[in-house]
Parts: sequence; structure tokens; C-alpha cells
Amino acid sequence: MRTVCDLKPGEAGTVVSIGCTGALRRRIIDMGITPGAVIIMRKMAPFGDPIEINVRGYELSIRKSEAKEIAIEEQKHKQREGRHGRSKG
Repeated sequence: MRTVCDLKPGEAGTVVSIGCTGALRRRIIDMGITPGAVIIMRKMAPFGDPIEINVRGYELSIRKSEAKEIAIEEQKHKQREGRHGRSKG
């Protein structure tokens, strides 16, 4: 199964599961990353860490190690959204 870490900028996926436990799991869930949430990869830092994603309409930066714990199902088409969460087509 793919993880958020496998997405390229502009690609999107739906969260299937969170593979960690304890405090890290709680932190990920508290950020709004729960099964069924759509995550859009926005950009990566030059060396790949951290990464910037869009989840539930807001931009979020997470560590690559956290992204590897979030299993996703890739969406068939790329999604593009404007600054205010509106689709550009």
C-alpha cells in the first residue's frame, strides 16, 4: 500500500489507515488526518523533509517519518485547488 510519502506534488490520496500507535498516532489524528480524509501533496523541501500537504482545506507541514505512517489509496486524477480551497478545474 502507498503512503503519503510516496505522493508527488499535485497528486492526491484518501487516507486508509494510520500505521503508528501512541503519541504519534494521536498527533496525526489531532491534525485532522483520519481515515477518509483527502490529502493533496503540495510540495517537498529540497532534501525531502518536511513535506507540505493540504488536508481538510488547510496547509500542513509534516515530517517524512510521519508521512510514512499514513497509508493512502491514490486518487485516479490530480486535483488542483486555489488558495481558498476552490477547484480550478
